[in-house]
Amino acid sequence: MSDHDQLLVIVDPVARRSDGESVRIAKDVLSAGAEAKICLPDCPEEFSRALSRRGSRRPVVLGDDRSLLRAVTLLQRDRAALALVPIGPPGALEIAYGLGVPRGAVAAARTVLDGAVRSLDLLVDDSDGVVLGDLRVPAAPVPAAGTAPSVWGTCRSLVRTLVRPAPVVPGVRTHRLRVEADGVLLADVDAPVAAVTARPREGGVGTAEVVVHPAAADPPRRAVAGSLTVSGPDFRYRADGRIAGPVRRRTWTVRAGAWGLTLPREAVPPV
Repeated sequence: MSDHDQLLVIVDPVARRSDGESVRIAKDVLSAGAEAKICLPDCPEEFSRALSRRGSRRPVVLGDDRSLLRAVTLLQRDRAALALVPIGPPGALEIAYGLGVPRGAVAAARTVLDGAVRSLDLLVDDSDGVVLGDLRVPAAPVPAAGTAPSVWGTCRSLVRTLVRPAPVVPGVRTHRLRVEADGVLLADVDAPVAAVTARPREGGVGTAEVVVHPAAADPPRRAVAGSLTVSGPDFRYRADGRIAGPVRRRTWTVRAGAWGLTLPREAVPPV
């Protein structure tokens, strides 16, 4: 049996608790088509330890975007490939689906067995954080986890309305940031911006598309670059839906072909 047929199947504990039936189905499909060692970590430390001891086995994660990000963070230094069987609510799998992972435990498990590895780029920051998809600086405000916008948000809106009339057109928040792409200055602190966004370009070309959104009515400024540096007053940023910071300076660098993901063969371009 080849190394390709030897799998290390790591089942995220959240996936086990949230959808045990899909986990069971995926395990049955994988075990029927390959030699599969099943690992059931109970914490992030055990998850990391299992990946580090994978040997020649191909890692397969059963979980959501959070599990995928954890695995890529641990494997990207080795430029290793992995596969994902998505388990969780759709809102927790936006990154996976955006990358082309099939929906459903059966389809995804069959892709693990019959698919092909697509080499993908990665944005890595100077604190070893990774970005698989979208980066936004600064982070857009979102409701805190566990809050109920329909109750507390409505109450606050009602109080503000009673105290003073609501503005007809909400103002655009501006930020004083210095933005450099491959050392080229795109914005400075004397010209406020609404946001900066970046995303690795498709095709594994080792660059990201950077867009600076001015606070004024000027058109966005775009650049294609291998690195992005943002500095200025304390700011937070959103990477793949996660909020990080505050920081005063952060540099992201594109690592070409830093990891691989098993996808349906029709989604992987020929070499």
